[in-house]
Order: sequence, then C-alpha cells, then structure tokens
Amino acid sequence: QTEPFTVIGVGDMSGDVFGNGMLLSKQIRLIAAFDHRHIFIDPNPGDPETMWNERKRMFDLPRSSWEDYDVSLISKGGGVFSRALKSISLSDEIRELTGIDAKSASPSEVLRALIRADVELLWFGGIGTYIKAAHEQNVEVGDKANDAIRADAREIQARVIGEGANLAVTQAGRIALGRTGVRVNADFVDNAAGVDSSDHEVNIKILVNQRVASEEMTKKQRNALLASMTEDVASHVLANNYDQTLAISLAEESAASDLDAHERLIERLEARGLLDREVEGLPSAEQFRELKAQGLGLTRPEIAVLVSYSKIALFKSIVETQTPDDPYFEGMLTEYFPPALSGYDDERRAHRLRREIIATVLANDMVNLGGATFVHRARESTGGDIEAVARAFEAACAILDIRTVLARIHALDNVAPAETQAKLYREVIKFIRRQTHWLVRQGWLGAGDNSATLNEVIGALKPGVDELRCFAHDVSSHFERERVTDFIAAMSEAGAPEGVSSSVAELRLLMASFDVIVLAGERDWPLKPAAYLYHALGEHLGFDRMRASGAELDSELHWDRLAARRLIEDLYAEQYRLASQAMAIIERETGGDLSEAERRADADWAAEVYMAFVDRNRDEVERLEETMTELMQSGPWTLSKLAIAVTAMREFSGAAGGEPGEGRDEAEEGLISRLLSGLPKRLGQTIDE
Repeated sequence: QTEPFTVIGVGDMSGDVFGNGMLLSKQIRLIAAFDHRHIFIDPNPGDPETMWNERKRMFDLPRSSWEDYDVSLISKGGGVFSRALKSISLSDEIRELTGIDAKSASPSEVLRALIRADVELLWFGGIGTYIKAAHEQNVEVGDKANDAIRADAREIQARVIGEGANLAVTQAGRIALGRTGVRVNADFVDNAAGVDSSDHEVNIKILVNQRVASEEMTKKQRNALLASMTEDVASHVLANNYDQTLAISLAEESAASDLDAHERLIERLEARGLLDREVEGLPSAEQFRELKAQGLGLTRPEIAVLVSYSKIALFKSIVETQTPDDPYFEGMLTEYFPPALSGYDDERRAHRLRREIIATVLANDMVNLGGATFVHRARESTGGDIEAVARAFEAACAILDIRTVLARIHALDNVAPAETQAKLYREVIKFIRRQTHWLVRQGWLGAGDNSATLNEVIGALKPGVDELRCFAHDVSSHFERERVTDFIAAMSEAGAPEGVSSSVAELRLLMASFDVIVLAGERDWPLKPAAYLYHALGEHLGFDRMRASGAELDSELHWDRLAARRLIEDLYAEQYRLASQAMAIIERETGGDLSEAERRADADWAAEVYMAFVDRNRDEVERLEETMTELMQSGPWTLSKLAIAVTAMREFSGAAGGEPGEGRDEAEEGLISRLLSGLPKRLGQTIDE
C-alpha cells in the first residue's frame, strides 16, 4: 500500500475477481494482463493513481474488455492485442519485458513469455491452469486449452502468486514454487472466503426463516434484513481468513523444526481415515527423511493442507463431545451472527446447526492460533482428551484476555515489519499452549459429571489473574524482569510500539499465574504474599533460569521436545510444592495468623522467608546448590542435564520442609501419578512408536 509493485494477471476488469483485485491498491503497476479475447501490455506504466482510475472506470463499465482501455495512457511500445491474430509485432519494450528476441510472435508465444516474466505479483483471476510442476505432464493437468502457454514452476520469476480463480496452479506446481521461494498458498486458502460467506448465508437464513415460518416476518422484510448485514458478514469472513493465512505463515517459519511433528500429524490423520497423503501431494515417509537430511520443512501449500485437515478432524471430534453444549458458548454463538440479529435469542438456541457452528468456530480458533499440531501436542503432553483440550484452550484465552492482545498485534499491519509481528504472535502462542496444558492437567474440564463448566473455571481464575497483573512485575524474579525488559527493547528496536510489546511481555510474568492462584486458594492465603513467596523460591533456587534453559533446548526430535516440555512442567510442580511447604512453616510458626505476611508482602519479606527456609534445610540446600553449580559450569544445557536438575529439585523438595526424608514417598507417588496420567489408553501402541 506504500510502494509501487509490478503485476501481470489473468482476467479483465469486468470480472469480480480480477477487477476487484486490481483495485485493492493504488500502488499497482499493471504491466500485462490477458483473458480469452485480448492481451493487454503496458511495459512501463505511468502514474499509479492515474492507472488505477482508468481500471476503476473499466470496472464500472458493464461488460468491459481490454479493448475499452484508454490506449493513450499505455506506455511506449505497449497496446491491446487480439488473441485471434496470427502474430503480434513486438516493440523493443515488449521484447525486453518478455525476453523474446524475434520481432514478432504468436499470441501463445507472447502469453507463454508473460507467465514466465520477471514480475513481483502474478494475479490469477481468470479460468485456466497456467503453472505445473516439472515432473507433471500436460495431459495430467486436464486443461488442454492452455497447454501451449503453461509454465513449469522452476521457470517462474514472480515473487508472489495471488489467486482469486481456481486451479490456476496444480498443487504439485505450488509445492515446487514454494521450494524455490515463491510466496504461494493452496488455491482453497485463497478462495476460502467464498465458502465461508456461503456458510454464513445459510446459517443466517436458517435463523431468520424461523420467523418467516411463524409469520412474524415477511419474505420481503427478510430479504431487506439479509441485505443490511452484507458488510458485517464480509468483515467476519475476512477476519477468519486473515487468521487462517496468519497461521500458515507462522507454521511456515518453523516448518523445518516442526517436520517431525508434521509427519506424526499426517500419520495420525491417515490412521483415522481422514487423509490420503498421496492424493494431497504430501511427502511419503522416504521423502520426509530426505527433507530432514536437507534441513527443510513443508511448504506453504503443504502446510495449508495440514491446517485444513486439522480443522476438519477437530471439528468432527468436538461435535461428538458435550463441549458445544457448555453454556459459555452461547456467547460465541451470539458473536457469530451480525449485530442486527442480537434480538434473536430464542432462534439462536433453537438453530438446528447450533452445535456445528460452535464446533466450527472453536476448531478454527484453536488451529489458527495454536497451529495444525496444537491439539495432538497438547494430548501427548497432558494425556487429556479432545474435550478437555478444547475447553481448556477457550478458558485460557478468556481468563487471560488473549484476543485483546492479538487484536493489538493485528493492528500493527503495515505499521511494524511482518517479522516483528510474527515474533509477538509466537510469544502469545507459546504462552497459551502452556496455560492450556496446565488446565488440562488439572482435570477440571474433561468429560463426565465431575467436570466444571467453563464459566466456573473462568470465574475461579480470572479475578486472580486480573489482581496479579497489578503487581506481576514486582513479584517476579530479577531474571524474569530482565528478560521482559530485553524483550520489550528488542521489539521496540524491531518496530513494535512499546505498549504492544509490553502487553505481550506481560504474559511472560503471568506464566505461573494459575499455579499461584491455586496455591493461595489451597492454603487459604492472600494472593499477594503467596505470589511473592512462590516467585522468591523460583529466583533463589534457580527455577526460572532452568525453565528458560529448557525452553531454549534445540531439538527437532519429537520425543526430545516432548520430554523437555514435561521436565519444564515438573519444575513448575516442584516450585509449587516447595512454596506450599514454606507456607506451611509460616502457618505453624504464626499459629495460622497471616496478618503480618499480608501486611509486609514484598520482595524483602519474601527473601527473609526464603532465608528462614534455607536455615531449616541447610544440608539439603547445600547439596542442591552443589549439584546446580556443577551443572551450570559444565557447558550448555542439554536434555540430560535438565533431567538431572529436575531430579535434584524433586529430591530437594521431597526432603525439605520437615524432617529429613519427610514427604519423599509423596513426591515419588506424585511423579508416578503424573507419568501414568500422561500415558494414552493404548499404551502398547505408544511404546511401539
């Protein structure tokens, strides 16, 4: 929107797809375009706004063609040529653009050269398949009319492929383009808004037709109401598609490191009979090994397929659960429909696709934010079922106002560099994954009569999170505060406004917020002293540094990454346990009077409590410090070192807080319980894997 860019396209200005696309920016320099009748060539377009005005004039003409273009505006050497001509005389300017040496060429030869020209954007808005992979034969493409001009992906010099048409590029061609660095989606991604619009139309009509059937509304009134909601539906649809392409972009950035996870997802979808990798052009097991050896990941078109199938599988799973029946989702259902339908409460509740709408929106949100592998990773890490993961995800987003933070990052479009936005998004995603996993592990939101409703869980945790926000910076360790300061500075230098980067950085300080809230509740403590004590133990015993080191362990192996995540969760669990033990000591020494703890709650008070805790457990602390010093001085952190550190912490917490050895059996029992709860029911299959 700020810099001129060159475009070659397929279509004409009378077409909704091509014409609308060529009006979306006044920076477009349309060098060439063609439809089934004419070839338009403007080798060196003049003022972009003047050219835009002419395209707009043609767009507004009924049934215009390129012959209607004001040729006086076309730059030297250009023109409008009929595709019925036997040959076209080529000016020096056209020869330079196309790379054709001859002074004349057939229309097919000109078009063949234009498809391959050095241009920033190829915009496909007309019928036909124009690019294939080198290994594909024209007969396989199934578009005989364009065999003479079709290009192989390796011949394309365009930087970006945009498609409002269908099948302009074969899927194999898209993958090949992706391998050469061309920005390209799958065609169903670029056309998803049309499908989404149709879904909204059908669902709105089902809702409104209930009143037509009861004669509370005439068909004429219904049609007027439908027309009035056009812009609202368009905004909703565009937001959905924005989120989907964002998810693909973020997945593309980490595609190489996520290759193992992507292969496992494909295998699971195949096992459920939901995906045929050969039909979808996804890599075979052997090809995955080759990609791994080359340090490559899946391309955007391949990731798009995984995103699509992940949503389909998740939708089916959610519909089969009781999740859509949770009263909380009445709000999601209300937001789905335009504001003009806000008074249709009874009709919404009676909507025959109510559960399907909720499942669709929830599945979209989970995959768009967490990625295609989000649910599978969550289940592997926690042992939870689909229902628990889906409800935990929604609860975490609501408790922590995640969508407000995301909206602030969205608002940086064309303000901050895309790379900076991506880093901010990744921070949010990392945070929401941890909080979702935490909620699943608690077992509050799974299936069954004993599970809590979303409103109950949100009501139990959100007030505490909101309170913690007020002093999260003060209670956090120096290590975490320094990391937050460094993050904000780095993001500001990278172009993000400080307010936005601060709102994202704040999430880091709230990473253990759920632990602290539950800890305070279980021991019946005020939140502030509980938070200070919890974080003081984290700082003095090195929990924060170890977790940060574990999170930075770089491994592309699925099991190593899963092990690292579980060890990090064990560190949270041991910090929680030690804090509870320290609180028990204070309760015993004060006879349960916590007034001084509440009055003095600050960093100095927490340090005093920690020192008293150390004095009580001097031998255990010295052994732990000796182990940790040896680990930290022996080079970079590894998975095995992290495992030893976690074991040392577990042994320390098992011995601390009472007589030597007190609590150790409980610690071992807790570890076994955690391990068992993390194992799937089909244990034998998992062991085989």
